[in-house]
Formats: sequence, structure tokens, C-alpha cells
Amino acid sequence: MSRFQVEPRLSTWRKVALSAWGRANDPTIYGFLDLDATRAIDYVRRVREATGVKATVTHVIGKAVALAFAANPECNAVVSFGRLKRRDTVDVFFQVDVGGGANLSGAKVERCDELSIADIARKLGERTERIRQKGDTALQKTQSMMMRLPTVLMGPALRLSEMATYDLGLDLTRLGVPFDAFGTVMVTNVGVLGIERGLAPLLPLSRVPALLTVGAIKERVVAVDGAPAVRPMVTVGCTFDHRVSDGYQLGRMSVILRDAFENPDERIGPVGT
Repeated sequence: MSRFQVEPRLSTWRKVALSAWGRANDPTIYGFLDLDATRAIDYVRRVREATGVKATVTHVIGKAVALAFAANPECNAVVSFGRLKRRDTVDVFFQVDVGGGANLSGAKVERCDELSIADIARKLGERTERIRQKGDTALQKTQSMMMRLPTVLMGPALRLSEMATYDLGLDLTRLGVPFDAFGTVMVTNVGVLGIERGLAPLLPLSRVPALLTVGAIKERVVAVDGAPAVRPMVTVGCTFDHRVSDGYQLGRMSVILRDAFENPDERIGPVGT
């Protein structure tokens, strides 16, 4: 189970940021990344052929952002009482449609930076199937339990469990509350809804410092080696908590994410694993 460690050394700006803002519903950074999906699409095709698993471009995005956080561990953190507490693993929460668009849930894939695309696809596929067929994952049990509460008590109950987990470090799994249910970053594919570009807000109760939306892949004319060319492009909407990261760190992370996504054979690894 992932635990947290208090970050011992903070820059002056980081201390100011932690003190100046409240919850992650106001210090938010938004941005877009336009990525060439040519090699990622081919990579996914070869993963499917080699392993038989239903890999997708969204899995590649999840892996790429996991590598970016692994290279910048100070951004993989929880804000707690004006401090930053680092997660010790890079876990990606993939949102999934469980009700024909009427309901969203999701599953966390632990140590996503250490897994192959095939492994990510397998783990997420198994958990998604369990969500759809059995509806008894830890997150769904928590959601079901919360839905039985009167509306007036739901907010306080959610905030209480959030404080117990992230601020007090209590393990509430015996009570049906999964530990750090959403992990390092949330990834949601809005492209399946026909959306090409989109941004989504951070969920304050999740203590997640980042959220990515993956848009629909569309052919566009872009510059390649100084000349116009048609390429399949995907726009990733990025939402970050400014208390945890700033432009300098996000710039470094965006370079890693782009490089991994656009050069998966070199940065992610062989397809047949």
C-alpha cells in the first residue's frame, strides 16, 4: 500500500504557494498539449498483435504521464496542513464509462511508470470488467455507502474520510474506504464522446495534483521538418494544482510526456511484454 513522506526541503515560492491558497479548487493551472499520434497508433497496433490485449492510445498517455511524474517526484505529492507529502509510487487513475455515458467510475493502476503498455491494458481491462459486471470494487463500495447517506451528511462524511486518510494517515480500508483511491494523476478519455479538446477540474477530495483529458484523434495539417504534412493529432487537456507544481516543473514534465508518447519504442519499450 502506498504511503506518504513529508517533503523536507521546500523552496520559498513553494512555502508561499502552500500558504496563499486553500484547497485545490482555486490554484489551478490549465494547458493543452497537441501531440502527433502517428507512432503511438502504430505502437498500439503492434502491442495488440503481439500480446492480444486491447491496448489504446489512452494507455500510452497514462504511461507517458507516469514517466513524467517519476522523473519529477516532488510533483507526486499531497497537500496536507500547509505541507507537501510525497507519494512513494506513481499510480494512474483511469476513468471509465460504466453506464452508457450516464455514470462514470474508474480504476487505479499502481506503479504505472514501471509497467508495459500491455500490463497497463490488462490490469485496467480486468478492473473495468469487474466494475461493469460485479460493481464491487473498493471505490464502488465507497460510492454506494456514501449514496445511502442523507444528502446533508454526504459532504461532511467525504471530508472526514479525506482528512483521516491524507492528513492523519489512517487506513480506512476496513471501513470500505480505499487508501488514496485516485493516486497521482487522473486520465479520462473525452474523445469517445466526440470531444477534440477539453479541460476538467481537479476533484478536491481526491488530493490528486493533476488531471489529463484525452481528446479525439483527428487528422490535421502540421509542420513536419519545415513542411506541411497531414498527421493524426490528439490534444491532451492538462489541469494541475499550482500549490504542488509550477511552470518550470510542468515544462519539464511536458517534454517527457511528449517524447514518450511520440517515440514509444525508444521511451516506453518493446511491445511484446
